[in-house]
Amino acid sequence: MSTVIPLKRENRQTTREMLKGIKVIDVDTHVSEWYDLWTSRAPASLKDRVPRFVTRDGVSRWIIEDDVFLAPAGANSAVMKDGSKINGMKFIESELPDVHEGAHDVKARLRYMDEAGLHAQIAYPNVLGFGGQKAMQVDQSLREVSIEIFNDAMAEMQAESGNRILPMALLPWWDVKKAVAEAERCQTMGLHGVNINPDPHTHGYPSLGHESWNPLWEVCTGLDLPVNFHIGSSDVAMSWYADASWPERTPDEQLALGGVMLFIGNLRVMANILMSKMLERYPTLKIVSVESGAGWVPYLLEALSYMSREAGLTHEPFEDVFRRQIYACTFFERENLLDTMRQVGIDNLLFETDFPHPACLFPDDLDHLEEPIASMSADERFKFFSGNAARVYNIPID
Repeated sequence: MSTVIPLKRENRQTTREMLKGIKVIDVDTHVSEWYDLWTSRAPASLKDRVPRFVTRDGVSRWIIEDDVFLAPAGANSAVMKDGSKINGMKFIESELPDVHEGAHDVKARLRYMDEAGLHAQIAYPNVLGFGGQKAMQVDQSLREVSIEIFNDAMAEMQAESGNRILPMALLPWWDVKKAVAEAERCQTMGLHGVNINPDPHTHGYPSLGHESWNPLWEVCTGLDLPVNFHIGSSDVAMSWYADASWPERTPDEQLALGGVMLFIGNLRVMANILMSKMLERYPTLKIVSVESGAGWVPYLLEALSYMSREAGLTHEPFEDVFRRQIYACTFFERENLLDTMRQVGIDNLLFETDFPHPACLFPDDLDHLEEPIASMSADERFKFFSGNAARVYNIPID
């Protein structure tokens, strides 16, 4: 069993020294949508319908259409403007002027990345849901325009950042043909991957394992676009806060316990993907389990293999499929990171910070993993912090 070697203070290297020469890629962060992201780009006929930030009767919130609630307050950031970090559910009360400018401003984000030692960041949304699921509250034409505007804004952000901030494209997953077209459009704009709801069947559409999705997998394979499954990216996955805890839990306890269930929710998603055999049909399609951690992966592979065998099912070995095509992102795991890394496979793990959400590594960032980094080989350091992400997302690091 591998162990993390405690570092002696008098002769230890800093994380920067241990990662010298490695262009660190952070594969899960979020963009706090600025207040006119949609209204500044929408045609005049839609400016009062697209997502927008309003304050009514002293209460601020994001809405869509006439008054359909999307999100509270607006910033979705626990990292504040003064560099402090707030704990618990108070983060939902923060508004854009209160929070770290790097949550929404490109130049400030790049300054933070330079200070933290981060070369590039993959970025995800907030307001429309991590998988765009909140758009389902309005008619199809409005939700499609809202997603297209978001993707346009993200392509602009990526270009302004010099291709260091790399947002993943939202897709109109309720229509496979339109999802294909949007994936192609976003790849043409330079975006490096797509982000999708894992549970379209809960809205009456075919599940992702159904053959009707083959055109999207063909396009993603052909364009080498990784398909990302962020935790909490469906209505089912977002039941964590209301359903995970027993009723006597406080809001902050619900946040902590529910957050753990959010991670475990992606075990269900990855298990379904493996069981569906969609990856056997598309053996070069890349799947990323985002913000889920990775300690559960060896358990999943062994449990799913055992239970399938006992059920008399035949399939390609799940471990082989996983190692060929699935990647897990981790940030908080430290005590058993090396064991997980070597059980899962170093080629299948990616580093993230989750900036600027409540669970993010800020202000420690890379220092959070100081001791396991000291016990990693040079090859493990390079792959975990840079090489794997560069390969999955086609990010040049030479």
